[in-house]
Amino acid sequence: MQFKFITQRLSNLVGIFLSARYMTKKAISGFGVMVSLTLIAGFGPSPSQAQSLFSPAILVNDQAVTWYELDQRTKFLKLLGAPGDLEKLAREVLIEEKLKIQVIAETEIEVSPEQIEAGIAEFSARTELTPSQFIQALAEGGVAQETIRDFVKMGLLWREYAGARFLEDARPTDAEIDRAIAKDKEPEVQVLLSEIIIPVTPQTEDQAKDLARQISNLQRGDEFADAARRFSAAQTRENGGEMNWLTLGKLPGGLRPMFLAMVPGEISKPVELPNAIAVFRLRAIREGSTPRPRYAQIDYASYFIAGGRSPEALAVAAALRDRIDVCNDLYGVAKGQPPEVLQRQSVTPGSIPRDVALELAKLDPGEASWVLTTNNGQTLRFLMLCERTTARTDGSSREEVARALTEQNFELLANAFLARLEADAMIIDR
Repeated sequence: MQFKFITQRLSNLVGIFLSARYMTKKAISGFGVMVSLTLIAGFGPSPSQAQSLFSPAILVNDQAVTWYELDQRTKFLKLLGAPGDLEKLAREVLIEEKLKIQVIAETEIEVSPEQIEAGIAEFSARTELTPSQFIQALAEGGVAQETIRDFVKMGLLWREYAGARFLEDARPTDAEIDRAIAKDKEPEVQVLLSEIIIPVTPQTEDQAKDLARQISNLQRGDEFADAARRFSAAQTRENGGEMNWLTLGKLPGGLRPMFLAMVPGEISKPVELPNAIAVFRLRAIREGSTPRPRYAQIDYASYFIAGGRSPEALAVAAALRDRIDVCNDLYGVAKGQPPEVLQRQSVTPGSIPRDVALELAKLDPGEASWVLTTNNGQTLRFLMLCERTTARTDGSSREEVARALTEQNFELLANAFLARLEADAMIIDR
């Protein structure tokens, strides 16, 4: 077929690689991000000349992840437009899949060829291609047909296994549903923070951690503000790191208990983020005047600028912000460039990486941030919030609340199970 770029907005396709630890029926039918299939040759990890492409690159409890599998998965991630260190992502996902295969092998769970074909058809439909066109497009990008079949088969197997193992325990009781609905009607807690965001690269990691520890031991607000002006990469640096009031529910889940446990004036311990370390000072805390919002989906866009935090790249980001008003304007900016420079996602809040979630919490729809980097600091991420979709919590949405709690509990159970498997596993890089 004649190859063409495909930029079809989906719902969570790349999320399966970046954050999804399970696959429910909703997850498999609701994938979503900006998918970009583009012709790429020779991309991905390669073993040394002394090694065979099919020799083990990683051993997971004596089960091999081959160099070929790493190469194939890295190419697949690249074709899907996934950001970040793709070789690292491929390694993490393949290790996780080997662990899944090992526990599934102890059961009688199987999937039929017809189920696999149906899964491929559903997957390819998101790109407006037929299954054969989708497979051929992947082949033109260096991804073998067996790779997509194995990927779909693994997803189907895990959906069946995880559903059988965790779904019953994940269902909330009536009392839990009542508490969730009541909590959504309570006033939302707001925090007034100051921040210091210290960029991290492999070369500066030790120095950044040492600096963050020193900042966390500061005692006075003026000292923290001075450190923000000197060391922070955040756009608040000129204001001594001071942010406006933030709704606690917009912040990453892992940070909320930390802020609730702090007292005004207290400085946090260093918080590690992808490619950065953050330190916060709590200036004040209060109850807001509106009910607690519960967000179902966060729609955001990332435009990637070469050069990291160089003056040139930062100038491009600042100029870009002056040119655009909404996320859709970024499509015009990216026109004629490789599709992977623009990524748009509509995802559940829990599936957003912590550093991205923290920046999005500061933004209203149409606002942008250019603090974060990817690719070991070599690429600047221009991040724009498109829309937050609030989940309904009125009396008629009891079933919806129950479904949301089930999915949340299901994810927690599956993630904890996989974390235990990985902690107990013997993983050896060859």
